[in-house]
Amino acid sequence: MSILTFAMPSKGRLMEAASELLGRAGLGIDRLGAERGYRGQLRGIEDVEVAFLSASEIAQNLRDGKADLGITGQDLLEEKIPPDEGSVTLLLRLAFGGADVVVAVPECWLDVASMVDLDDIAESFYERHGRRLRVATKYRNLTRRFFAARGVTGYRIVESLGATEGAPAAGIAEVIVDITTTGSTLAANHLKVLDDGVILRSSAVLAVRTVGKEDPRVQRLAAALAAPA
Repeated sequence: MSILTFAMPSKGRLMEAASELLGRAGLGIDRLGAERGYRGQLRGIEDVEVAFLSASEIAQNLRDGKADLGITGQDLLEEKIPPDEGSVTLLLRLAFGGADVVVAVPECWLDVASMVDLDDIAESFYERHGRRLRVATKYRNLTRRFFAARGVTGYRIVESLGATEGAPAAGIAEVIVDITTTGSTLAANHLKVLDDGVILRSSAVLAVRTVGKEDPRVQRLAAALAAPA
């Protein structure tokens, strides 16, 4: 039987929560080479090799076929892989890593509460300033799909390389698309989420290459992670 490559977050809260969940399911991980090695073996299911990668790398490796299944954020998965592509299947939503990808605007925009309002202001903004609204985000694909579905076209994306929520105050952008858990950082930067501006309610997920989703090892792992603690 061929070896399955199971991609796990290499650090941070996702790694800690995923390792704890696996442990409760009786599926520990033995790291190979050293405590901080980037390869390991999954205890409890034979012929499963663990690859420790960043959460964004996991999504890309699934798309490229370099990993067979993995735990990553749903936001990263849907950013990297269009929903209609079909190469990767979301097998299981996990009970950690919850956060929302949202559209947020300055609190002082009193007349802007919805995506329709944003579209309206985009037109007047162009008339006044001779340029399109700038939207700062790390989620280029999620933003484009969401804005297109709601008929918003008068904008351009500014790639965010740092703290996205600070972009409007810094004069880098007028609008942001970012991920938030409590909304406190947005509020601290005098931003508000549009009433219909939740693009995705994300969590950590178990995803698998669609061609291998019926593999008994994949099904066994999914069943173990879905079982109550």
